[in-house]
Amino acid sequence: MGPRKSLPMSLDVLLLAAAVLLALALRPWRAVGAGGPPWPWLAWWAVLPLFWGADRIAQTAIIQPLSGASLLVLLAGWPLAVLALLPVAAVTMLMGGMAADEALHRLVWLGLVPATLAMALGAAQRRWLPKHLFVYIMGRGFFTTWIAAAGAGALALLLVDAPPGTDPGDLLLARFLTASGEAFLTGMLTAIFVAFRPEWLATYSDRLYLPKD
Repeated sequence: MGPRKSLPMSLDVLLLAAAVLLALALRPWRAVGAGGPPWPWLAWWAVLPLFWGADRIAQTAIIQPLSGASLLVLLAGWPLAVLALLPVAAVTMLMGGMAADEALHRLVWLGLVPATLAMALGAAQRRWLPKHLFVYIMGRGFFTTWIAAAGAGALALLLVDAPPGTDPGDLLLARFLTASGEAFLTGMLTAIFVAFRPEWLATYSDRLYLPKD
């Protein structure tokens, strides 16, 4: 994702420590049933290293990694998603031959920051918008995902130099387009899960989002 500046390294460590400590304090594993997490979120979690290392796999700097964190938050909830992202970063580092600071940066800006933005925007949506299936699917599945992915990508670009041979403007556009693709995919999967397997979504409840008689 580009050469590191001195300040972001300290910021990345601070954000990681704060997120992990808060997630551990909430003890999210208590909500996991005896049979373990539902397989769909385990499957999504397992493919995240491929998303995060897309530019290394393609060996093209302009190709931007997908985050995938927003859907993981919808499936597992924010605290459990935060803890699940730690091994994702480790596998991404091994697969892509990355230095530890690069893997840390991806953990924070592809994982923790978009996950936290998705959680905060989802909470605001639940508080102020009508509780309806369409609002959940389009709001949390599509718009929240786009804002979280695009916002995190733009912030990261402010903190890290663009890779040699790339233009920051082109890179920002690429990140916005990648966020749009991720939002479409997340929104589509969210709609499918709500329709056929709502129990797979930790952030969804029929009691909240189905119209009452």
